[in-house]
Amino acid sequence: MEHRTVCGTEIPPLGMGCWAVGGPFWEGETPLGWGVVDDAESTAALRRAVELGVVLFDTADLYGAGHSERLLAKALRGHRDDILIATKWGNVFDEETRQLTGRDAGPRYVRRAVEASLRRLETDRVDLYQLHLGDATVEEAAALAGTLEELVAEGKIRSYGWSTDDPDRPAAMAGPHFAAVQHQLNVLDDAPRMLALVEERGWTSINRGPLAMGLLSAKYAGGHRVDREDVRGAEAPEWMKYFADGRPAERWLRRREAVRDVLTSGGRTLTQGALAWIWARSPRTVPIPGFRTVAQVEANAGALAYGPLTADGMKEIDGLLERED
Repeated sequence: MEHRTVCGTEIPPLGMGCWAVGGPFWEGETPLGWGVVDDAESTAALRRAVELGVVLFDTADLYGAGHSERLLAKALRGHRDDILIATKWGNVFDEETRQLTGRDAGPRYVRRAVEASLRRLETDRVDLYQLHLGDATVEEAAALAGTLEELVAEGKIRSYGWSTDDPDRPAAMAGPHFAAVQHQLNVLDDAPRMLALVEERGWTSINRGPLAMGLLSAKYAGGHRVDREDVRGAEAPEWMKYFADGRPAERWLRRREAVRDVLTSGGRTLTQGALAWIWARSPRTVPIPGFRTVAQVEANAGALAYGPLTADGMKEIDGLLERED
């Protein structure tokens, strides 16, 4: 597998997303986590990922209202110099109640937020620090660049980026150490404009939702319902499009079934084929599938042995999904 450059470091093109292992948190009555998790299993999964050669671990201060960052610190003690830590800021939350309480895109808040993340992560630097407010205005983002460059100079962060799906936004925050855009990307839900921007600017494309919130696994069929405490459940936020009323959305299921045979060609599982599509889509992509178990980490990391889909496979998928050239 061709490596990717993240924060000036050559790494395998697969990271691990640490949203799910943060456990429950809410905005009012709306769940924003993936339900109850087993910290012992999460810790074992994180350590297994390191054993399998995974270098990039992506989290956010909001995940589990700080719990994901604390878990990552505990699980990966002794490996800090072997891994890259990406985290995010911009949401305001209460660690005790695990409630999202607001947002703050201001330059003063970013300093408070990074210090809090450094304490929870038990480290002296964040490798990639990302604005977590995808809808922040370009004016808000532009006002952050100076402070972020100061944090780089102080050694508290190595680089920074923005988690947003709007390709018209990232340039507003792009100072000298802007390195990555984290955005939605999977075989069912392409992002051609964002990928074109990232390739033009020489940034890294960090891919959230590479498995469409789990839909790109054999586990989910039309009748499957997720737990109400899961972000994909009946009380899901408005931005949740792959699941509706706690069940896989029919539109996305049809798209998945249309490409299943291509994705599972050559002995791959469905999830491994989904990751292979992302690697073939652009040389700058780094998918960060979520996980809750050792088995999920092993299955995802197993995709590296197969590599990207072939050009013929990519062309066939475009035809099946009726994408334009």
